[in-house]
Parts: sequence; C-alpha cells; structure tokens
Amino acid sequence: MRDAAPAAPYDSAMPVPVLDVPLAEFSIEEPWAIPAACVPAALTEATDGGAPRLVTTVAAYYDDDFLTVVFDAEDDEIVATYLGHDEPLWEEDVVEVFLAPEGLTPYFEIEVNPLGTTFDARIDSPDGVRATMKTDLAWTCEGLFAALRRDDGSRIQTVIRIPFASLKNHPNAGDEWRANFFRIDRSARHGDEFSAWQPALKTPPDFHVTAAFGALFFR
Repeated sequence: MRDAAPAAPYDSAMPVPVLDVPLAEFSIEEPWAIPAACVPAALTEATDGGAPRLVTTVAAYYDDDFLTVVFDAEDDEIVATYLGHDEPLWEEDVVEVFLAPEGLTPYFEIEVNPLGTTFDARIDSPDGVRATMKTDLAWTCEGLFAALRRDDGSRIQTVIRIPFASLKNHPNAGDEWRANFFRIDRSARHGDEFSAWQPALKTPPDFHVTAAFGALFFR
C-alpha cells in the first residue's frame, strides 16, 4: 500500500490509501486464496478511524475479465435474512465494494451478505455526497460471482468476482480507479459496527462520501 494525495474537499490531513491490485489467475478450486503478490488492507472504524471490535481485511487482484475482491472477517454472530437480489442488505450484516473507474462519478455499489445474496447499483453523485446522489437499481452487474465460507463459527470469508464487461471499463497495468470497501456488522449484544478501508469520519456513518475513496492501482 502507498499513499496518494486526497481529493478535495476531503480533509487534506487524511491520506488516501492506494491498494496495489496485481495481475493474477483466479482458481475455482481455491476461490478464497489470495495471490502472494496481494497485501491485504485492514478496515477501520468508519466514524473515527479506530480499531474495530471485529477485524476485517480486504485484498484485490485482477485477470483479463474480472476484478476479484476477498474479504476476510472475524464474525461471532450472523445477522442475515435477505435472500432476494437488490433487497436492502445494508440493514443487516454485509460487505460492500464501491468502484469508480472514471473519476469519482458515476460509481458502482456491490454488496454481498452472509447468505450470498447480492445487491448492485449504479450511483450518480455529482457533488460526492448522499444528499444529491441518484441510485440506479435497474443496473445489474451481469456475471457477478460471489461465494462464502465460514470456519469454526468465528471467521467468514467472502470472494466477489466483478466482470469488467459489466462496468464497461477494463483496466490496464498502471491505471488507477477510485474505490472503497466497507463492512456492516449488526449485533444486539455489542452494538452495530461500521468499518471502512478509507473512513469518511462521519457520524452517523456514511459510505457515500466519494472524496474519501482510496484508489486501486492495477499492476
């Protein structure tokens, strides 16, 4: 991971991380495997950048046709009931990928809950804030692949394969896309937790602050 200058008007004191995304082959036999060239990034508290109760890391790599994102998360309680595509998954446990291949708008929002249910939308956000953004739920990420596994009741891994064709954009080595990664964990015992790769430092938590997005560097 390396640092890049944050985009105005985001607080210039907050460095925007750049995640290296290596070119690597995907293995259907080991879909959750992370290539050796990947360096996972840790998510932090979305409101203050502190250490969350539940540790979550994210790693990404790409091949000719897909961006593959792998979340590896501690989880001591599954809260998930939605089974229908494009239902409001954010009301329960979910991991989220936001991708902006061309500048900061439009961007694509892709979510997967612990049951493997997916949500996808295209977001137009001319001002980079929730108040003026428009969500297009008619957009579908054709060919999206998601798989999960859970071990010993305390860890859950999620792999998300996003086809470049569905984004109508294919990166070349040396390209950068703005992006962010998020997790919502609901818990009646411990309280809800919102974590982010690049926190927007908003209370209540807000994932739709595009100036807080980091960048993916394809290499």
